[in-house]
Amino acid sequence: MAFRKKIFGNLAELQADLDKWLDEYNNQRTYQGKMCCGRTPMATLYEGKQLWREKDLNQI
Repeated sequence: MAFRKKIFGNLAELQADLDKWLDEYNNQRTYQGKMCCGRTPMATLYEGKQLWREKDLNQI
């Protein structure tokens, strides 16, 4: 685990590494899960939201 290999001197360092990790995890790496089909998690989320909007019958 990435965070176990480094001792952080303050919260700002920890937050910077966490922000970098979250960006890579959600926006750069592809995911092979059933619903992602090789897309990134954020791409899957945005495409799912678009499909939901198109099928939302309450939104008239």
